[in-house]
Amino acid sequence: MPTLTLKVANSGDRPIQVGSHYHFFETNEGLKFDREAARGMRLDIAAGTAIRFEPGQERDVTLVPLGGKREVYGFQQKVMGKL
Repeated sequence: MPTLTLKVANSGDRPIQVGSHYHFFETNEGLKFDREAARGMRLDIAAGTAIRFEPGQERDVTLVPLGGKREVYGFQQKVMGKL
């Protein structure tokens, strides 16, 4: 499975937590990264876990493609259908 590593920075003043299966493209706007590159991707971490970004923190994350039908609904409603 192909992976993608992105540098992500929390530009906000509050911590932001992202769960393992959240569509990374649709995360909180306070996270600054190449959003288009993250379309159709999720964090490459164990199911049920999350990564927390503290205010001002910058870190590299590894993403993997969403599986299954590759359809996304909900989240922030930026994608409502096929990827």
